Amino acid sequence: MNYNNKYFNPEEAFTRQEIESYQLDRLQKTVEHCMNSPFYRERFKKEGLKPSDIKTLDDLRKIPFTTKQDLRDTYPFGIASVPLDQCVRLHSSSGTTGNPTVILHTQKDLQEWANAVARCLWMVGCRPNDVFQNTSGYGMFTGGLGFQYGAELLGMLTVPAAAGNTLRQLKFFTDFGTTVVHAIPSYAARLYEVMQERGIDPRKDTKLRTLVIGAEPHSEDTRRRIEEMLGVKAYNSFGMSEMCGPGVAFECPEQNGMHIWEDYYIVEIVDPDTLEPVPDGEVGELVLTTLKREAMPLLRYRTRDLTRILPGDCPCGRQHKRLDRMKGRSDDMIILKGVNIFPIQIETILMQFKELASDYLITLETKENNDAMTVEVEVADNLSFDDFGKLQNLEREITRQLRDEILITPKVRLVPKGSLPKSEGKAVRVKDLRIKY
Repeated sequence: MNYNNKYFNPEEAFTRQEIESYQLDRLQKTVEHCMNSPFYRERFKKEGLKPSDIKTLDDLRKIPFTTKQDLRDTYPFGIASVPLDQCVRLHSSSGTTGNPTVILHTQKDLQEWANAVARCLWMVGCRPNDVFQNTSGYGMFTGGLGFQYGAELLGMLTVPAAAGNTLRQLKFFTDFGTTVVHAIPSYAARLYEVMQERGIDPRKDTKLRTLVIGAEPHSEDTRRRIEEMLGVKAYNSFGMSEMCGPGVAFECPEQNGMHIWEDYYIVEIVDPDTLEPVPDGEVGELVLTTLKREAMPLLRYRTRDLTRILPGDCPCGRQHKRLDRMKGRSDDMIILKGVNIFPIQIETILMQFKELASDYLITLETKENNDAMTVEVEVADNLSFDDFGKLQNLEREITRQLRDEILITPKVRLVPKGSLPKSEGKAVRVKDLRIKY
């Protein structure tokens, strides 16, 4: 397990040549295995493709994309490449209309998933003597069980606290000596708020050292603010249920992009409109092909997540490509007065102001037949609402900087800390109340 105390698996030390050789071998085997799936068998037949046509990694582009709609259309098990009696678990999306997406797992799939998560945690210094507390939901949400089994495989004492009940979370921190926490960014900020209310100093009263964050797009300023609040190093994580869950990509101690494990996935970045590949360093839609999945391998899956491959080598020595933090989703883009806007652009501006807290809400409305945007943002504890002049100046400066960034002028409203709605799951950042004509 312990490869020179740096690598959890020898595959982490693969050179680019070794990565690509391994990928081609696994891709050919995966495509052959996909012929057991009624969906892929029919799709290859329709395209006039055979598994033997995949002779190089570039031949991957001959294969059509797989989409979330494909998973819904074949609900529940139409993409499976093994009989149902070989599967031991399924996870499902939380879709409230139409069919959800369902992902099946064999026992080997679960073992590989746990291994990938353990590799991520080991990379940032987690060791068997750590205490790992998971504040994610369990059940159908993959963040809970994915990190649970990965942390156990690594050998840490695990605390499956699940989501919510913040006072209990804090009691566990202090009573159990928690050193590593997994939380979404908005909940990490909430943990600190309650610590302040209860007079808990995370640096003196807890042993917290490492925070794993993900599931919500967030800016670098948000990450740094959370690190400062909790006195931890916060590492960005990326995963999605269609790819198993967490463990797809993860930051190393350099914190300069998330290494995507290329022995598990082939990564492409394409223009979301033309679907043509874009150069390294350019933002586009992330497309992934699984390489070690038995139950439901997916070929060229369009994730809808927007990111880029960071050019150059990482000082940590790993040759696995690095993904930049997610910029948002192509289907989450706000179009306002003909301008394309992503919520992460607004957050990046807001988090540069020390006078502001972490929570904000973007509301879109129709006023006098025109679309309008209001940005409500909570202020920090040390900003008094008695100083109207200071508040007005701050609102004006925030408005100016937002206008420069998103090219339209929103209405900015500063509100007291704690006044915006809170959620135990992913934070709701956008409320679209516009009239649909």
